[in-house]
Amino acid sequence: MNQTDHTYLVRCVDLAEAAVNTGNAPFGSLLVSGDGAVLFEDHNRIAGGDDTLHPEIEIARWAAAHMTRDERARAVVYTSGEHCPMCSAAHAWVGLGKIVYAGSSEQLTAWLTEIGGPLPPVNVLPIGAILPGTEVEGPDPALAERLKTLHQRWARAHR
Repeated sequence: MNQTDHTYLVRCVDLAEAAVNTGNAPFGSLLVSGDGAVLFEDHNRIAGGDDTLHPEIEIARWAAAHMTRDERARAVVYTSGEHCPMCSAAHAWVGLGKIVYAGSSEQLTAWLTEIGGPLPPVNVLPIGAILPGTEVEGPDPALAERLKTLHQRWARAHR
């Protein structure tokens, strides 16, 4: 992971904080083209009751509608948290490239368990268990405490 990756991940965590501030779970993601342009960004939007409104799903939908298969394969998805199985599958189905995440599923589980917060309703699996051929980097230790605080803040409000 390099400084550029870290900079994009900081933006993802900023989006995760925006999500928490609007009653959503703390996840934010960016889609970056093969030449480094931010093409799309979003944060979790589950507060309205649709628990599938993850930013990685929106990225997959946007990419399928606006990019060629070749462009999608060269793109990088940056995200505050490691993809859940649903988001990993969406990533694969549209043929997106590399994934770089700030916090791992393992970290998330530990943070939520520590405070007795709600755990995800599906098995928490590493991206590689769903997407064995996809290049993945993460977590970013420099963002761990900030992410932990956001997840614990959200979990306390939703117990």
